[in-house]
Amino acid sequence: MEHAHTGHTGNAVTAGTQRRVLVVEDDATIVEALSARLRAEGFLVQTASDGPAAVDAAEAWQPDLMILDVMLPGFDGLEVCRRVQAQRPVPVLMLTARDDETDMLVGLGVGADDYMTKPFSMRELVARVHVLLRRVERAALAAVTPRSGILRLGELEIDHAQRRVRVRSDDVHLTPTEFDLLVCLANTPRAVLSREQLLAEVWDWADASGTRTVDSHIKALRRKIGAERIRTVHGVGYALETPAP
Repeated sequence: MEHAHTGHTGNAVTAGTQRRVLVVEDDATIVEALSARLRAEGFLVQTASDGPAAVDAAEAWQPDLMILDVMLPGFDGLEVCRRVQAQRPVPVLMLTARDDETDMLVGLGVGADDYMTKPFSMRELVARVHVLLRRVERAALAAVTPRSGILRLGELEIDHAQRRVRVRSDDVHLTPTEFDLLVCLANTPRAVLSREQLLAEVWDWADASGTRTVDSHIKALRRKIGAERIRTVHGVGYALETPAP
């Protein structure tokens, strides 16, 4: 496992603190390219090439974000994600060589926030890293400057202050991305939002190539709050269903 390297001052600097990114990947070429680009963006980078080393690095180094390959020696990225999220919540961008929606749903189920399929655009990956970190900052800000009140839509309850969701009074664990996606839909209940709108509002990503990510997160969200609560409008997007007034 490498030691942390200090990158150039850049976009990753917030209030004088550089963000830490743990890159977990066993392909040396990808590791080298990713590390160089992230350091050029101003991030501190540490790497690990297998499952056990990744879990150890996450515990010892406390990264702000993890880029995690699914296929790893030792144990796979899904198990790494489970173990790391059990230690402390950290945003995770998963990489997979297979364009398989089952992989995406399983990854989102164990706490990943976003997914990219190899080969990927380095520019897009860096943009998504920045988006995930901004979301964490927004969540932290919301915790100290909460919106008043709790939004109740039938048996669905959204607590903005605590970023908690309940269905029939039972707590539902959502990732930060899933929570933001639900809030976006809940802000205009029954209104249809296009995939592009959701991508722009939740991910700050305007490129339509990411709409597959929206679909995968919607499926993961449905599993947690109930499939009947999110309506698909084919060819357009999604709407949050609520009880008739």
